[in-house]
Amino acid sequence: MELVHKSSLSLQRQLLVETLQRVNFGRLEHIRFRSGQPELHDESKIVREHKFSAENGPRPESDKSDFTLKRPLVELFQYFDQRGDGEIDVLEVKHGLPFRMIVVEPAA
Repeated sequence: MELVHKSSLSLQRQLLVETLQRVNFGRLEHIRFRSGQPELHDESKIVREHKFSAENGPRPESDKSDFTLKRPLVELFQYFDQRGDGEIDVLEVKHGLPFRMIVVEPAA
């Protein structure tokens, strides 16, 4: 896997990485992507998970301006590149990284 750094991403992708780090645990709903670029819009929602007796808040890496992306982020952006346009209905976030996504597509 080729190493990808945050600084090499488009502004839209950097903003999505920062949003995921800020959420840390929870999910994003209704993320559109056009030409492989994510778009958070009026229908996009952030659902935060709060754990009692645990650290809540943004990831420590959110203070860094640049770092090497972990594999789940690289795979998410590869999905955007392969599909081009679409929407993710639910993107679960764990430790500031995409964990699982749900995509609803027409059956016919």
